[in-house]
Amino acid sequence: MIQTGIEQLQLQFEVDQLNVAYASALDDKRFDAWPDFFMDDGRYTVQARENFDRGLPLALMDLESRGMMKDRVYGITQTIYHGPYYTRHVISPAQVLSVEGDLITAQANYAVFRTRPAAVSEVYNVGRYIDEIMRTGAGLKFRRRLCVYDSEMILNSLIYPV
Repeated sequence: MIQTGIEQLQLQFEVDQLNVAYASALDDKRFDAWPDFFMDDGRYTVQARENFDRGLPLALMDLESRGMMKDRVYGITQTIYHGPYYTRHVISPAQVLSVEGDLITAQANYAVFRTRPAAVSEVYNVGRYIDEIMRTGAGLKFRRRLCVYDSEMILNSLIYPV
């Protein structure tokens, strides 16, 4: 599909606003809102760059539906005990790779910082989002968000979504 410059800018803006809202929900610890960024059959995967580059399927986290994401939210908010910390997401402007009907393929770089009370902030996770985004009546929703992290090691355990 050929788009005009204005259509490209509008799409860029919409995808960037989706990323801003996503990061804001996570940084504000509104975890109950997180699954709503996805389609019902949406997929959320966190995978090491080494495995991604080699085409290996092993992932740190692979949630295959919004229901699985809701289960993860329950675990985060009700059952997992950990020391408190804050996160701050910094996401680059998205690169829209393709548009086919209502399906948008895009990617953006991200960095997540973690701050524990009375401690120094640290880099928690850095990588890129590779997204399949659907245009729906309710706005843009992720069909798939693949978080490919660059670090060979991640700090402690991954509790909150990146």
